[in-house]
Amino acid sequence: MTKRSPFRYFKTSPEIIRLAVMMYVRFALSLRNVEDLLHERGVDISYETVRFWCNRFGPLFAAEIRKKRVSQMRAYSNWQWHLDEVFVKINGETHYLWRAVDHEGEVLESFVTKRRDRKAAFKFLRKTMKRHGSADVFVTDKLRSYGAAMKVIGNVDKQETGRWLNNRAENSHQPFRRRERAMLRFRRMRTLQKFVAVHASVHNHFNQERHLYIRSNFKLNRAAALTEWRGLGVA
Repeated sequence: MTKRSPFRYFKTSPEIIRLAVMMYVRFALSLRNVEDLLHERGVDISYETVRFWCNRFGPLFAAEIRKKRVSQMRAYSNWQWHLDEVFVKINGETHYLWRAVDHEGEVLESFVTKRRDRKAAFKFLRKTMKRHGSADVFVTDKLRSYGAAMKVIGNVDKQETGRWLNNRAENSHQPFRRRERAMLRFRRMRTLQKFVAVHASVHNHFNQERHLYIRSNFKLNRAAALTEWRGLGVA
């Protein structure tokens, strides 16, 4: 059966839609910033159109990226996960964004909850392990909810805690915080969950870790990532 193109009912070219989604999700830009940048390139659209494209195609692109990377990440040997949570304000109410990052900086899972107890930690771990398998080491902070959830799962012997051991997870929050400020925070829990899932996949796709490569290799990796992005959603 032939796969249908997700762009089949849109008059705008897929290249412009992909560009708009990438600019909004990847960089710390507002919807109106993206509208102005596209206008400079001769594309006259409303910022609400950018919002619609991101809501419509963002999850689709993220799922396609995730599908290609999950199988590769499962093959890692000596896999180590870093788990952490950050405070997020939604309409003045504190929520918690749980995030799992592997030893190479790949964001594995993002999960939003209203509480930070054992039940929330267990749901987060179960969701992450269902999608990505298990890890050899789970690095966490000293929040007791992690230990209680590990006892239920049976991974207490794999948990490690330390003062600086979880810096990988702490540093991985920075791209999200920049996006949060640009978006003037979030108004609904569902919107936050949807956006962080898309943002994590796009960040993983374009995160080339330039400090680990010489300039020539970094340019090749960046060009390959951009080429792969331009092929998303192709029937």
